[in-house]
Order: sequence, then structure tokens, then C-alpha cells
Amino acid sequence: MAKRSSLSIRIVEGKNLPAKDITGSSDPYCIVKVDNEPIIRTATVWKTLCPFWGEEYQVHLPPTFHAVAFYVMDEDALSRDDVIGKVCLTRDTLAAHPKGFSGWAHLTEVDPDEEVQGEIHLRLEVVPGARACRLRCSVLEARDLAPKDRNGASDPFVRVRYNGRTQETSIVKKSCYPRWNETFEFELEEGGTEALCVEAWDWDLVSRNDFLGKVVFNVHRLGAAQQEEGWFRLQPDQSKSRQEEGNLGSLQLEVRLRDETVLPSGCYQPLVQLLCHEVKLGIQGPRQLIPLIEEMTSTECRQEVATNLLKLFLGQGLAKEFLDLLFQLELGRTSEANTLFRSNSLASKSMESFLKVAGMRYLHGVLGPIIDRIFEEKKYVELDPSKIEVKDVGCSGLHRPQTEAELLEQSAQTLRAHLGALLSALCRSVRACPAVVRATFRQLFQRVRERFPSAQHQDVPFIAVTSFLCLRFFSPAIMAPKLFHLRERHADARTSRTLLLLAKAVQNVGNMDTPASRAKEAWMEPLQPTVHQGVAQLKDFITKLVDIEEKEELDLQRSLSLQATPVKEGPLFIHRTKGKGPLMSSSFKKLYFSLTTEALSFAKTPSSKKCALIKLANIRAAEKVEEKSFGSSHVMQVIYTDDAGRPQTSYLQCKCVNELNQWLSALRKVSINNTGLLGSYHPGVFRGDKWSCCHQKDKTDLGCDKTRSQVTLQEWNDPLDHDLEAQLIYRHLLGMEAALREKHRELSTSTEAGSVPTGPGEALEDPLAQMLQVLQDLQEAHSRSPASSEPLEPNCLLELQT
Repeated sequence: MAKRSSLSIRIVEGKNLPAKDITGSSDPYCIVKVDNEPIIRTATVWKTLCPFWGEEYQVHLPPTFHAVAFYVMDEDALSRDDVIGKVCLTRDTLAAHPKGFSGWAHLTEVDPDEEVQGEIHLRLEVVPGARACRLRCSVLEARDLAPKDRNGASDPFVRVRYNGRTQETSIVKKSCYPRWNETFEFELEEGGTEALCVEAWDWDLVSRNDFLGKVVFNVHRLGAAQQEEGWFRLQPDQSKSRQEEGNLGSLQLEVRLRDETVLPSGCYQPLVQLLCHEVKLGIQGPRQLIPLIEEMTSTECRQEVATNLLKLFLGQGLAKEFLDLLFQLELGRTSEANTLFRSNSLASKSMESFLKVAGMRYLHGVLGPIIDRIFEEKKYVELDPSKIEVKDVGCSGLHRPQTEAELLEQSAQTLRAHLGALLSALCRSVRACPAVVRATFRQLFQRVRERFPSAQHQDVPFIAVTSFLCLRFFSPAIMAPKLFHLRERHADARTSRTLLLLAKAVQNVGNMDTPASRAKEAWMEPLQPTVHQGVAQLKDFITKLVDIEEKEELDLQRSLSLQATPVKEGPLFIHRTKGKGPLMSSSFKKLYFSLTTEALSFAKTPSSKKCALIKLANIRAAEKVEEKSFGSSHVMQVIYTDDAGRPQTSYLQCKCVNELNQWLSALRKVSINNTGLLGSYHPGVFRGDKWSCCHQKDKTDLGCDKTRSQVTLQEWNDPLDHDLEAQLIYRHLLGMEAALREKHRELSTSTEAGSVPTGPGEALEDPLAQMLQVLQDLQEAHSRSPASSEPLEPNCLLELQT
């Protein structure tokens, strides 16, 4: 069993930010740090004081993290980016909001004395003496200190203060992982101060020393224990009066902390088997649980529940059957064909999640080239006469301003070309569509045709498919390509308008060009011939898409399962050593890497033959490298063993913090079950005769920092975690247990009034009664679990003086 923490983060928007550029505006973006370590960087929104991001992330963390901070930055091309302000949410604050923190938060000034990080290793003891006892403080080492100097490191020393006396350690140059092993003694006097203060500082030759953090101990509490030793988190200096909030603008956030104790797989088997049995029975099962879950799930939770259920059934190989059950339930309560799958029902939300999990790679293959072309061309496109701006376009080749009519016609031609290219790519992609997606759409098509068989409803089965494929998958990806991982940055205003108009056109095609869709925006009429032709193309595509036989489906699934599907791929720079010596003797060479479930491989070009670099089973750790090691903050190291069992390290450079964390996350997830994973590592490099991080001269020395194998980002192509999904479903059902029991009482009463059980086993076949029993058993298993009562910080042996 394991205790897991995760943060659901949505960075919505900012408002009233201060102007940082001479133009009276700013180019804001956000950096998210967990315990001062950068995890996420949003895209930059150019030239605005009220940016909208709308970016969502899920971060898995160890339960011992302390705070998450959101820094709003202003991007500058020629100098260091400016810090506008920050919002910091502690773990305790998030834990006090079980449904999550949501709303506007004022940005506060970033005070260097509060920007501390890392831990310090101390041994404290009370030593009896002839006249009086003495307090002995041994300063052993520190790790992950904040880099305060331009070289990406610090020159740390420690100042120990007690009862008016101060003693200091030696200075360790250029290290965030110093080792001192120095001991100081103070005489304990009656009536003396209770507080022992240990402060870490960065030494500077020509300017003021920088504060790195402090730890304050209660000496009287130490007296009872006589001796304590451990790692202690450095705390900020909060003695200063804070600047008034509100004058730096605000940030709208949605942040939710979830702590889960995941039990062994066997504990969840009764729950999984009960749900799977219902899905296999379909709509024939008595007292169904899935409709009850949908009925009792609030609208705001429905997407999360749908995703968890979908992933659970995907892991059991029953995703198609689960979705088919939902299709039948919705069809059974729908009388008007034009309202089918238009609500935020469990069927609609589950199908959205299914397409993102099973069809994202397919979406990238079809849509990616069209989106790239639109971003590269940056053409001015507008069809609405009320919004057209001639001045934005300038002059044509005839050296005269283009007329409004010419701009409208040119825009229509551009959009017709993009829409035609997209429909052509879609029509050619039948065989590229994943087999499980094709089979699900075939099932949907058949169910809708059975429910609405008349001639007047002949388009309804097609619209049912396009309502998901076009309206809920392709169109949202066109409008916000960054949120679907199609682009690294948000579109500028001109490109965004082109994407919106293209998405509207795709929606019109998906709606089968109905009169209602045409009447909404009459100025879309110039695209009508392409839309009309697109409807015929789309119908032909869907007909071919759903024309898949069971044998063909199984063959496709079998062939796909035999392939080593890439988990992540893209260009990276690999470190090549040219000889022993200083930093100048090393370089990075650009190669194209591919991570599969078997190995990390590389090639000179994306299409050339790949060479295996590291076997997946040999990975021991994937961690960041100190900035000073290679002069870049985006370098990672993969520690592994070669075929002879010898330890090796590869250094790979990424182009940005997001790419760095995505690669680290992918490597950690695929190697999580490896034997021999490291608990510590060196964040520096062994250059010359010592480690650059802690200055130790033994190359085989144990690492000076702890590994962070639990810090990962959730992505659409993550491997399924069956136990976690079952735990999340259990947690949701537990929240509605009272309502389920009330429903069971109502059903039992009506059954007793209407009929008498025919046999002793009939009551046991009631799925709702079985569900309530399963929930009770899981509650008892959690209460017996030692992980549920573990302290969050086992290493903090002494209480801090506040």
C-alpha cells in the first residue's frame, strides 16, 4: 500500500497586473513551484495586463510537500524576466479546502528572505557538566539550498545563535549541497533563552550576505530527549512587515489537493468485479449501479467520475462495453433526436475522456500539420464584416489598400483551403484510427440507428458520431491547440481568430449543415460550398469508419499490442565529453529520442533508424542537474547500469522547463517498478577529481540529495494505474454512501410491498446491497492500513519554535 498526493491545478487568468514594459503593457506567464522547485511554466500571453491562460495540470507528489507557489513573470527578450508577484498556498491551506481552493488571490511582492528552500542536517544534544549542562549543536550538511549567485550556486555558511552568543561555520564555496561536520557548544544557564536559532547564509564578497533559511528549536523540549538528529526544513524569515496586497494585480486559480492511501490490489477486487459484472450484463441487469452513480453525482464532479470509471474499464478491457451501456441508457431516456448527447451526461463526459485517452495520438496525426501551417502562415482572416479591419493588412502587391470585399474573399479562400485539407486528412485516416475507437463508434452508430430507424432520422446516427468526433474533440483542439498538446504556446490574436473560424466551420460540417446551424451566423455563407461538400465527405468517412468486423478489430488490437508504442519522443541534446577538464571541454549534440515501454532510444533524424541507449529495466533514477554544471537549468540525468552492471549516467538537455519535467515524469513512470531504484543522487557532475555539487572526491560517494521519483505530471498517454482508479471511485462512492443507503431502503420497501422473495439467494443478488457491503469492507481495510496513520514528516524530530 502507498500514500499518494496529487495537485489538480488550473491557472485561469490574471487581472490588473502592473506594466513592466515601456509600452505600458506586460508579457505575462506563470511559473508553478512546489517547495521552490519549478514544475510548470504556462505559455506567455503577449502585450496584456489581463492575461487569460486556462491551462490545467495534474501533479503527483510525495505527501511531504509543504507549499505550492504561483509566480507571475514578465517575459523580456533582451534581459532577465521580471518578477511581477506571487501567490503561495501552503499544504495546510489546501488541506482545509477538501473541495479545492477556487477564486481570485492577490499577488504579493517576492521577498528574497522568504525565497528559501532545502534542508539542513543537525545533531543536537544536552551534555552534562560539572557546573552546568552544555548544549552541543553539530552542523553536518545541507541539501538543495537556494542558488543565490549568478553561477547557479551559493557560498553557504551557518550561523548558530543561542542566549546572545553567535558562532559560525566555515564557508563552502560554490555549492548548494555543502558539508561542514562542525560542532559548537553553548552553556545552558537558568533563566536563559529557550530558543536555539540555526541560520544558513550565502557569503558575498562585495554585497550583503543573502539569507538562505533558518530553523528555530525549543531547547527545553530537547532536554527531555537529551539527543536528537535529523534533517530539518529551512524556514523563511517572516519578521518583516508585508507590503499591502492588491497593488500587484490578482490571479484566478483552481487548486485541489487530494491525499489517497492506495490499498493492495486484492482489496479492490470485489468493487471492480461488481462494476464489471454490471457492464457485462448491460441494460438487462436489475437495480443498476451506473444510473444511480450518475443520478447522485453533481455536475461539477461528473467529468472526474467519468474519467475514473473510463480508465477503470479500459484497464479491464471493457471500455467499449461500458460506453455502450451509457449509450443505451441515454437513448432510453431521449425522445427528441436533436437533443441526443447534447447534455453533460455521464455518457457525454465518459466519451470525451475516452477520446482523449485512446485517440489523442490519432488527433495529432490528423490535425497537427494543419494547425502547424496556420501558426506558421499567420494570415489575417476574417469573415464577419462588422469585425474586419483593413488597416491591419496593409497594402497588396498593387500598392493600394485592399478593399473590404477583397479581404473577405481572401479570408474565405484561406478558410476553404484549411477546411478542405482537414477533411481530406480525416477521410484518409480510417485505418489510422485506433481499433477500439472505431469499434466504439460502430456500436454508437448501430444503437442510434436502432433507436431512430425512420427515414426522417437518417442523419441522426452520423450526427451522433460527429457530436463527439467533431464537436467535442476536433473543434476544441482547433480552438485551443496548446491544451491538446498540439502547440507549446497559445495562439496570438490573429491566429486565434483563424482557428476559431475554422472550428466553427468544422462544427457546421459536424452538424450536417442543418438550416439551424446556417442561420446562426449568416456571414459564414462564403464557406457553404466547402461545408456542403464536407458533409458528404464526412458521411463517407463515418460509413467506412464504422464498417469494421469483429475479426478485423481483434487483429488490429493484436497488432497494436505487439508494437512498442512511444511513451514520449522528441529532440534532446545529449552531452558529449571531449576529455577531462573544465566546463569548456563539453558540448551537447542534438538527437531525436524515443521512450517506449522497452528502452530509451535515439536517432540522428526522426525518420532514421533508432539505436537503443538505455534499456528500461536498467534505469535507476531520472533527476535534474544543477544549473552551474552545464550553464543551463534544463539538463536532466538518467542514471542506469550497462549490460555488465556498471553504473552509468547520461546527461540530456531540454529546451524549456516544461519539456524537462515532461521527460523526467515519463522516465519515472515507466521505470517505477524497477528493482534497485536509487534513494539519493548527485545533482552535479564529477569533473576533475570531485563532485561539483558537494565537493566530495569519491566518485562512488552516496548522493548528497534525495531522489524525487514520486514527482510526476499526469498526461493523456500515462500508463493506467488500476489500483488508484479503483481507490478514486471508492472515495467518490463513499461520499454518496448515505444517499445509496436511503435508496436501498426505498427499493427494499417497494419490493416487500410488491412481491415476496422466491429464494434465500435473491437478496444477495441485489447489486446495491453488494455495493454497500463492499464500501463497508473497504472502510475497514483503510482503518487497518498503517499508511493512513503515518505522519507526513517522519524526519522532523524536534518541534519548531514559532
